[in-house]
Amino acid sequence: MDSISDYLSFGMNSSLRVVHSSLVFTTKAASILAKLATGKANHKEIAISLRESFESLGATYIKLGQFIASAPSLFPGEYVEEMQKCLDSVRPVSYNEIRHIVERELGDKIKNVFHSFTEVPLASASIAQVHPAITKDGLDVVVKVQRPDIQVTLKTDMQILGLLTKILEWIAPEFKKSGLTGMFQEFQTSILQEIDFIQEARNIEEFEEYLLKTGETRAKVPRVYHGLSTKQVLTMERFYGVPITDEAGLRNFTNNPRKVLNDALEIWFSSLASKGFFHADVHAGNVMVLKDGQIGFIDFGIVGRISPNVWKGLMLFTQGIGMGEPRLVAEGLVAMDSTDRGVNPDALAEQLETLFEEMENIYESMATGDATQFDESKVNRIMYDLKDIAEKNGLKIPREFALLMKQMLYFDRYVKSMAPEINLFRDTGKFIAN
Repeated sequence: MDSISDYLSFGMNSSLRVVHSSLVFTTKAASILAKLATGKANHKEIAISLRESFESLGATYIKLGQFIASAPSLFPGEYVEEMQKCLDSVRPVSYNEIRHIVERELGDKIKNVFHSFTEVPLASASIAQVHPAITKDGLDVVVKVQRPDIQVTLKTDMQILGLLTKILEWIAPEFKKSGLTGMFQEFQTSILQEIDFIQEARNIEEFEEYLLKTGETRAKVPRVYHGLSTKQVLTMERFYGVPITDEAGLRNFTNNPRKVLNDALEIWFSSLASKGFFHADVHAGNVMVLKDGQIGFIDFGIVGRISPNVWKGLMLFTQGIGMGEPRLVAEGLVAMDSTDRGVNPDALAEQLETLFEEMENIYESMATGDATQFDESKVNRIMYDLKDIAEKNGLKIPREFALLMKQMLYFDRYVKSMAPEINLFRDTGKFIAN
């Protein structure tokens, strides 16, 4: 979609969504645009207005808020910090609507496909919700079902967002220089992948293939039942266990929680090192310890893929932080950018000195304070400042790096709680299987 007419080509099914979006943006976005036009924008106020608008509009916009929150290397700190408040928990869809979707997608009555299907969902989010079920063969499964009309909603929302992007670049040229269009296109690609359950099934099985090829028995992923899955319905093996952060719960399944954490780190880092493929949403609920002691990785709607350059840069960057060496941090940033043309790592390291001290202070506070809590807004601010310094030196930081750092910070919280003697950034190389 390149022309304004493309963004305005709404179909009849999208009309109500357009009206709803228009009402929200009339009250919120109009004031934002006015502030931008004056050149006296208070970005904190604008960020709050945007977040409130996103939560009112749901689905796509909540995901957009989360995209902004997860990419501090791309967006201004005020917006990243405010979008941390975008919660992906919404009112559940009624069972009748879920039943209709499942029956339409699978081509038969629920009672003919499942022995039982629990009406109350296990979880409900902006894109889909999950229901426990038992198949006719007696298999214990979960059924992930997309919310009704989510495809139409997303298509309409993408058209609206594309149009707003064009308007913002016209009213405030600085947005054009910031690469706003490229960010929008990246978000669009990301969310369209997340609503393709066939692709999610492939992601699950790609990780499973890695586990099988390497003979890795410490972890597993849920089996996908393709006969009961489509692009909008995903039926998987149900896992029973506890989140990896539940140290008390872990002791019901293992007498060595630290080893379980170490195993999870080895598996995640080794898949990243050998395949350039990683689970990109390892918050506590998506990494479980199962009743048999195995580690269960679930929810592969978001995965990341990195090039050898980014991997090499990540290793240098994390070692630099862990060892207190700004020169290594600078070398890591240079290594990540394949377009680098003669950037001087020594000069870059000198510019990073103050920022590096802030990184060390945050890391030390995490080590000595409440291990499960840290000020994520400070981390995001550092990532934004890092991006700014890199760009001034002619470097580009890939978004995959920000995704990787977010996952490492998730893991670092777990480490500080259960194995505080480990320095995750310094010891990254130790978690990679030979």
